[in-house]
Amino acid sequence: MMLIDSHCHLEYEGLVEDQKSVLDRAREVGIGGFLNISTRRREWNRVVGTAEREPDVWASVGIHPHEADQHADLGEGALLEAADHPRVIGIGETGLDYYYDKSDRAVQQALFRTHIAVARETGLPLIVHTRDAEEDTARILEEEMGKGAFPALIHCFTASAEFGGKVLDLGLTISLSGIITFKNATDLQAFARIVPGDRLLVETDSPFLAPVPHRGRKCEPAFTADTARFVADLRGVGFEQLAEETTRNFFALFKKAAA
Repeated sequence: MMLIDSHCHLEYEGLVEDQKSVLDRAREVGIGGFLNISTRRREWNRVVGTAEREPDVWASVGIHPHEADQHADLGEGALLEAADHPRVIGIGETGLDYYYDKSDRAVQQALFRTHIAVARETGLPLIVHTRDAEEDTARILEEEMGKGAFPALIHCFTASAEFGGKVLDLGLTISLSGIITFKNATDLQAFARIVPGDRLLVETDSPFLAPVPHRGRKCEPAFTADTARFVADLRGVGFEQLAEETTRNFFALFKKAAA
């Protein structure tokens, strides 16, 4: 049995100080792969460096919507150059966040489209963050798919079932975090039951969003197993089946990792 943490931030405070032990604890409970996500350009070298050092860690390159204003002039060229590294397997995280509005919405949207263009050109999956921005996220994804298909996922899915249906229709994958285990996540749990088995991933988004029974603690990639067990029970399948399905889905989506 092997699980993949499809979204973690190994360079963030809370994990980076003892990164080796964090990874070892995860490996001990069956986490066999980690996608280390970048959120700003100054992280790229560190994220890639960890992937170079650890054979079961891969990297992404991208700009979180919170950081969009600081990267408004980032062109496709910088992302394309960084994405050429053999350990970089995804583009992002990118997207729209209207909950905090830390960056101008027009800048967020423009940078989102830049990332999409790079995902389309490279064939690397787009890792999408969306919060309180369902309408614009769906619209941009639909418009851009009309220009040419690209692989993509919604990470840490917490949106409405209507939005979920739209992005599934566009061919995207859904990734579930520890939020699925929260008592007040009943709508999300209902949607998670009906996500097609071949379009589902699990993640931690660590060091954030620790699942039950670890609420209130720093989240670690090891907790992928707790989320996966909860999702398996929710969907009425065995834990090993869920682990096998989500691992297969990860490598089907992130083809560069499989290669």
